[in-house]
Amino acid sequence: MAKWAIDRSITRILRKIGILGFNKKRNIYGINPFLISTSYILLTLALAHLARRLVEKYVDDSKETIKNLLFEFIATLELCSCCFELIIVADNWGVFAYAIYLLLLTIWWSSKWGNASACPYAPVEEILEGNRCLKDALKIICTQLAAAFLTFRYIQILWSFELVETHMNKAYEECTADLQVDMISGAIVEATLTCFCRLASKILGETSLKYSNIVDAIFGTLMVVAAFNFSGGYFNPALATSLKFGCIGNSFAEHIVVYWIGAFLGSAIAIIIFNSNIVQNKINTCKSKEE
Repeated sequence: MAKWAIDRSITRILRKIGILGFNKKRNIYGINPFLISTSYILLTLALAHLARRLVEKYVDDSKETIKNLLFEFIATLELCSCCFELIIVADNWGVFAYAIYLLLLTIWWSSKWGNASACPYAPVEEILEGNRCLKDALKIICTQLAAAFLTFRYIQILWSFELVETHMNKAYEECTADLQVDMISGAIVEATLTCFCRLASKILGETSLKYSNIVDAIFGTLMVVAAFNFSGGYFNPALATSLKFGCIGNSFAEHIVVYWIGAFLGSAIAIIIFNSNIVQNKINTCKSKEE
């Protein structure tokens, strides 16, 4: 009797704070769907972290190329998987919840990914700066794309359980495009804000600001939110391809122009601006003052 009363009290408290109390026919044990989305994201982060630890432990440092490609694969799969679930968050709890989660995830990734970028224009930037050869860059991009295309198979397994109503039919339904403007306008949005993000990251990387990764994450999140109702704010060809390639409302040409050419163009412009005399002189002046 006492145990039954305790269980009732706990259930009542959980209902009041929004953990339970949802339709039990559509949500397992009446659990808040938001908690399941959060759990899936945390599960993905944990699996990716474990995978990195295994690579670090069992892949010898002498096989540096293979090791780095594995890290890229894990990072890209982690990024795309979490962002698939963020689509559920945005659709059901709004852009604010989406932005908060994206900010927290970005801060986490900045501390865990090391040299992995999970983004195809990163190795191309290194080519333009003379730090990487074309062959190595292509290996990285192909690895990222392999992870990007594999991601939905992983997320499909999670969604197919249909533990909550927000995942009902998601594993097999047709996706829809995020592009809400014409192709050229979408490409301009992706190019411009990719340029801003890359420029901010590069400048912050040259400073001794203690929390530069957090500032960078906040700025990047704001740019994503700014583009959200125009192009979706992907700023990453692999991510856009994983989530939106072949979706209803986008042609192949639109996808390539907006999410590939737009992002690569923005990245290239950021390098030109960053390496300009004006920006470099300003950075050097700031460094001198800090010293």
